[in-house]
Amino acid sequence: MRLQYCVYVLISLKDRNLYVGYTTDLQQRLTAHFNGEVASTAPRRPFRLIYCEYHHAMSDAKRREQYLKTSAGKTGLKLMLRDALSEFRQA
Repeated sequence: MRLQYCVYVLISLKDRNLYVGYTTDLQQRLTAHFNGEVASTAPRRPFRLIYCEYHHAMSDAKRREQYLKTSAGKTGLKLMLRDALSEFRQA
C-alpha cells in the first residue's frame, strides 16, 4: 500500500510566511512553486520546503490541509516547527 497524498508546508524567503498545500506528486508541485508556475505563490518566491506528511486517503490529506490553514492549525505548525522557523527568521 502506497501513501500517495502529501500535505506540505513551504516558507517564503521573501516574506517569511507559510504556504500549505497538498499534492499527489510532491516533486512536480515543488518545481511548479519554485518556477513561479503557481499563481498564488509566484510573487512570494523563493520558497523552501519545511514540512511534509503523507496520507493514504485523499480525504484525509484534504482535511489536514484545511486544518493547517486555520488559526489553530497555524498555531500548531508554528509550535511544531519552531526550531526550523527560527532559522529562517534569523536569515
